Amino acid sequence: MSILKKLAATGVATKVVNEARKPQNQAKIKAAVQKVKDRKKQGRTP
Repeated sequence: MSILKKLAATGVATKVVNEARKPQNQAKIKAAVQKVKDRKKQGRTP
């Protein structure tokens, strides 16, 4: 069973990497990361 789990995990990882290469998805990822960074900054400063 562990071989099947590894194959499934590899397949999912491959799909994520392929999707992350697309320019429109890169823009979405950058926006999400920036949003998280902004939230963390707001939480630190009173």
